[in-house]
Amino acid sequence: MIVKIIDYGQKTNQNFVKYSVTQLTQNQLNFLENNLDEDIEINDDKLIVTLYFEDKLYPFQSELSKHRLEDYLAREEIEMNLFLSSFLDDVNI
Repeated sequence: MIVKIIDYGQKTNQNFVKYSVTQLTQNQLNFLENNLDEDIEINDDKLIVTLYFEDKLYPFQSELSKHRLEDYLAREEIEMNLFLSSFLDDVNI
């Protein structure tokens, strides 16, 4: 599974991070689409997950994140990969 952040910021006064997830099987795509509570879309074989954050939890709010953006992006991608992997592992898909 490959997780990449494809967009982030604020829209309609909500902080968001949008992830693209590739290299999933059709069973994995179907399971995630049917069982995740987040904002989900599937385009071709790509899962698009959008998470919304309160200001205090938004990962890109600090001044440090603006200076070390690549580090913050990589950390968020790793965290999403771990979350999805463990979610899929729990059900053996």
